[in-house]
Amino acid sequence: MNKGIYIATLESNSGKSLITLGLMRTLLGKTAKVGYFRPVIDDKKGEKDNHIDTVLSYFDVDMSYDDAYAFTRNQVIQKRNTGKSGEIIDTIIQKYKQLEEQFDFILVEGSDFSGEGSVFEFDVNVLIAKNLGIPAILVASGVHKTKEDLAGSLQLAYNTFINKDVNVIAVIANKINAENLEVAKKELRNFLPEDVDVFAIPRLESLANPTIKEIVLELDGKVLFGEEFLDNQTGSFGVGAMQLRNYITKLRHNSLVITPGDRADIILGALQANISSNYPRISGIILTGGLIPEEPILKLIDGLSQVVPIISVEGGTFGVTNKVGNIKSNIYADSIPKIETSISTFESHVSIDTLAERLTSFKKTKGVTPRMFQYGLITRARQAKKHIVLPEGTDDRILHATARLLAIDIVDITLLGEKDKILDKINNLGIVLDVEKLHIVNPTESEHFNDYVTTFYELRKHKNVNLDIARDWMSDVSYFGTMMIYKGHADGMVSGAVHTTQHTIRPALQFIKTKPGVSVVSSIFFMCLEDRVSIFGDCAINPNPTAEELAEIAISSAESSSAFGIEPKIAMLSYSSGTSGKGADVDRVRQATEIVKSQRPDLKVEGPIQYDAAVDITVGKSKLPDSEVAGQASVLIFPDLNTGNNTYKAVQRETGALAIGPMLQGLNKPVNDLSRGCTVDDVFNTVIITAIQAQGI
Repeated sequence: MNKGIYIATLESNSGKSLITLGLMRTLLGKTAKVGYFRPVIDDKKGEKDNHIDTVLSYFDVDMSYDDAYAFTRNQVIQKRNTGKSGEIIDTIIQKYKQLEEQFDFILVEGSDFSGEGSVFEFDVNVLIAKNLGIPAILVASGVHKTKEDLAGSLQLAYNTFINKDVNVIAVIANKINAENLEVAKKELRNFLPEDVDVFAIPRLESLANPTIKEIVLELDGKVLFGEEFLDNQTGSFGVGAMQLRNYITKLRHNSLVITPGDRADIILGALQANISSNYPRISGIILTGGLIPEEPILKLIDGLSQVVPIISVEGGTFGVTNKVGNIKSNIYADSIPKIETSISTFESHVSIDTLAERLTSFKKTKGVTPRMFQYGLITRARQAKKHIVLPEGTDDRILHATARLLAIDIVDITLLGEKDKILDKINNLGIVLDVEKLHIVNPTESEHFNDYVTTFYELRKHKNVNLDIARDWMSDVSYFGTMMIYKGHADGMVSGAVHTTQHTIRPALQFIKTKPGVSVVSSIFFMCLEDRVSIFGDCAINPNPTAEELAEIAISSAESSSAFGIEPKIAMLSYSSGTSGKGADVDRVRQATEIVKSQRPDLKVEGPIQYDAAVDITVGKSKLPDSEVAGQASVLIFPDLNTGNNTYKAVQRETGALAIGPMLQGLNKPVNDLSRGCTVDDVFNTVIITAIQAQGI
């Protein structure tokens, strides 16, 4: 049974890291345990291999760094030169087989074709794939190649692998000009059989250009200012040698300014252009010649409200510019925007389901793991792109999450607030964000403001709301954002990073209203535990629900569970299991359970039941041996807010579980509330859930 795939390239700088990241995400969305292996890595003089560090870190792969590779390139060369080539393959097979025992599937990434020994590297990759007995995906770059050159090199590689009895399941032309994607695929299809998938992926400037950090490392530069923004992505670069009035007209988005260190006019002019709404944002400034600006200039820069990285390097401007142009960009473990852009690009241009079906031998996982659940969320959100409004447009966490969401292109975002303040905040935080994709609306300046005021007045005049009051409420971002949903100008809203829960959901209750047949708005958390995803409800909204309300919360939570791909097995929690407990609280849970059974006989529900009996199979079978739910509950309904809120936080903190939510249930259109202590990940996940809700689940 095949349990692996080999990603092989023909050259250096093919961009196979993008393929690795995209495939890793795909595989983790299909099965629980995916390992990663690089038979041969570069010699890094004590540094970790960047590919391994990035994959293990970003995907949280449960394996050690040493288990992820077999040899360095120099070790392979030494063994070949001393007639010990057999040891190379034996060791690689041994390490791979050890991973096979631990993982359902292993992604194997071939070597990089850099440095000494690259001449025989292709043959080594073919030999490794053959001896591991796994199929291959071939990757080649289209940079500086004609379509004939690209097809010729891939045809030669394909024939070599096939002649060595290595099955090639896909060929990928990478870094292709966007307008030539179909041309490239057609050229490859001319010589490939139908059972080999063909894909073409465009070249992206955001992946091709280095960050300031990479430039600093390559040029051995000294950081004078803006160290916190070294992850800034560079775009074009140019030399500041002409007069300032002419130079600033040459600036482009994310321009890197290269100028001698004594050109105070260019330095200060570029910094001023960076904060001007009339000029594009720059990524950084490189000062050449080892020259440091004079003390008054340094003092002036130090006092600016916004700066970019300013780096001093040795060497003349001409030589430094050439070096910058030759820097090859890499993806590092902390390059989150690049990683997410890579994954999004892969998923946009590679038929994931088709490719995954070719790798059908991995073991099916029982239930839904956290990785599979999160992968499923992104896949679902991408199926029908929705428009989400975020009222708290100047909050740091909201802006960082917005950048991530726009990078993977699965939702449209509107931020509410003053445009200048939001753009200034983006610049101050050094956030890499394509502002052309972002909608920013100041409520009182919106073209819809007067219409929203009139609509709100008509909806609430029976509550003694007049036009002046309506105008005041519509100036509030929560009310304005909710009205956007009501009027169909947005599909959902996420708020609460700054505002209270009441402030977030009050307008929704006033005019979004609840769904037909629903009397209570409730909430759930998706608790991503180590090996499963459980649903906790209600942990955020209802303090002391009645039996009828508990039953409705349970039914809503079961429907949400099914909608997100988790089979609902409902545990109605109490301090007692079965018929043993007495008292008003346990009787309320018992009554709620009977209501659920009466209204929804199709649902699997147990209650009252204690938490341990609900989730631990041994305890569950001992206390309730005939139950379909005991020991395997996926939907846990808490008897009151005090219990639910404390339990979800205790589980989250003590186990390290990811808690996604709260997701509100019962409203006609999705509005979701964040905690004021939320993280960027919380915002990111909640927006995705809201987008899926907006699809009409």
